[in-house]
Amino acid sequence: MDTAKRLSTLNRIRKLSRLMDTSIRIPLIGFHIGIDPIIGLLPGAGDLISTAFSAYIIFLATRFGIPHRDLAKMIFNVGLETVVGTVPLVGDLFDAFYKSNIRNLAILEQHLTVVEPELKEVSDELYKSKFS
Repeated sequence: MDTAKRLSTLNRIRKLSRLMDTSIRIPLIGFHIGIDPIIGLLPGAGDLISTAFSAYIIFLATRFGIPHRDLAKMIFNVGLETVVGTVPLVGDLFDAFYKSNIRNLAILEQHLTVVEPELKEVSDELYKSKFS
């Protein structure tokens, strides 16, 4: 994958992660939630949809050659959120606070900082200029 595609993929992961976990700011308290806990309110299908989005994010992250150890952490994060998310109401609150996609984004960015620091730096600058 060339650099432009890698940048595009990293930014897609960032957008999806933030959409799922931190895209909505709750007024007065300043806490951020995403659409993940909202989708999770749909009985049965909500958790399946959220897990599919998270699996897609992990699939995109594999394109960066992420080590198996880090990939296992990412799968654990999504698995934990999926299992706990099946508990009515408590699971949705857990989704709002645990933010597995943001955790997985941090794992990927940590990997890129070590392996491809120039890619992460360019991506950070492009992302900030586009969304600031």
